[in-house]
Amino acid sequence: MTMIERNTRGFSAPSRYFQGPGEINNMQTYTSLYGKRVFMLIDVVFFEQLTRNFKKLYAKHGDYLLTELFGGEITEKEIKRVFKKANAYGADVVVGIGGGKTIDTVKAVADDLHVPVVIVPTTASSDAPCSSMSIIYHENGTHSHERNYIKNPDVVVVDSEIIAKAPIRFLVAGMGDALSTYFEARANSISDSANYVNLGNGGGYRRTNAAMEISRLCYNILLRDGFKAKLDAEAGICTRELENIIEANILLSGIGFENVGCAGAHSLNYAIAEIPQGVKVLHGERVAFGVIVQLVAEGSSMSEITEVIEFCMKVGLPVTLEDMGIEATSQNIEIIAKASMGPLWDSEPFKVTWESVYNSIKSANVLGHYFKKKR
Repeated sequence: MTMIERNTRGFSAPSRYFQGPGEINNMQTYTSLYGKRVFMLIDVVFFEQLTRNFKKLYAKHGDYLLTELFGGEITEKEIKRVFKKANAYGADVVVGIGGGKTIDTVKAVADDLHVPVVIVPTTASSDAPCSSMSIIYHENGTHSHERNYIKNPDVVVVDSEIIAKAPIRFLVAGMGDALSTYFEARANSISDSANYVNLGNGGGYRRTNAAMEISRLCYNILLRDGFKAKLDAEAGICTRELENIIEANILLSGIGFENVGCAGAHSLNYAIAEIPQGVKVLHGERVAFGVIVQLVAEGSSMSEITEVIEFCMKVGLPVTLEDMGIEATSQNIEIIAKASMGPLWDSEPFKVTWESVYNSIKSANVLGHYFKKKR
């Protein structure tokens, strides 16, 4: 438990956020605010199509465009590679189009270049688009470290039509990531821990009331609209409920976690990836199970734990280790428990040991099996 040492409240967010069907077609309008030489890092799924489309669009307006294919993993090596390309090109603004790893890479490149950054997520799988940090990985896919920046992205552009047509697993994983926002906010509030605003640059701020309400709203929207949004996304259609979940996954969760802080659920996320099978599990899927473990560790009411587990089962998030392809052996659970021991557990309002986490994982797994059998 690490109590905050000052009374100053801090809040951070992207400068602009736009969400709607077909919004990617307005890209030149947004980048033109920052200059004429545009560098885009695009993931493999959209690279050829968007390169063709944007070359025509930018030429029409007399702007210059260079597109680059994302290498597939966010490592320091990949950041340096992309930086060299963008720097040699003389980019006025950089754009990241793709999933969380593409987005986090381009944020790092923009920070190194000291130029504005425009973020275009193609899935609603995480809250990375709005944050002022990047999660860096090793070449083998395991977690390495974080990079923190002095500002959030300048513009976030969310095309809900693209997200509606993305594999449904990504949307559901995003709900898993967003699911943690309120519960981790509550833990940080009770323990009076600092948020992540200006982290690494003199941070250590209290949460604003606005941030706490955003985190609560995020959870309420998930419960209300999550299942309907999943059905709509499976049909490839944009509805009010899907738009609400996209906003919850990307904007509310993104602003939420940064302005309130993370806790036990995200500790478990990184630790589960230490198991070989866990590397293949999406970030939000690991976080969702981590929420259940966190609630067990906190001694939350059975009604609250039941609500979370039933939501996860309804939308298709894991509620057991086996759901993630991990055998619930004592050895695996011990590896996860020990690997989870880090500063995020310090945000809980009580002392946490690897033994207590071990027991909480086992208990959460038993509960998950119970509810699955009951269903």
